[in-house]
Amino acid sequence: MATPQTPEPVIGLAGDLAWLLAAVERKVSARLTTVLQSAGSSIEQWRVLSVLADNQGHTMTELAECALLPAPTLTKVVDRMAAANLVHRRVDEEDRRRVLALLTPRGRTVHESLKAAMEQEESGLFTLLGQDTEELRFLLTRANRRLI
Repeated sequence: MATPQTPEPVIGLAGDLAWLLAAVERKVSARLTTVLQSAGSSIEQWRVLSVLADNQGHTMTELAECALLPAPTLTKVVDRMAAANLVHRRVDEEDRRRVLALLTPRGRTVHESLKAAMEQEESGLFTLLGQDTEELRFLLTRANRRLI
């Protein structure tokens, strides 16, 4: 799958960690966007579906944090997903002030379908990256946990 080429950085950025992370994220996101768009979805919807797939129900604050979306963007995404019968909201029985978002049966079906497509794309990324894939995953996971 062809992805847009990121230009080589100006000399001062060549070893810049932030630039490298952003460049890789941009390329991976472009690949995933292509896969998801062909299935009629978006990265934002995929993230929301993936978080809600745990069947726990999540507040909008939790969902925004886990899905890496600003609250106003998340609200719009969830509203569209609710209109498409992918998610629904209900009052939290333990704390009636909170509203939880959950997958509908249709949302679960869509998540499973997208999950298969995303796993296939991830497999392709693993093939491209080779044996470095697991080390990269380990290092990024560790960095994510350490950075506050």
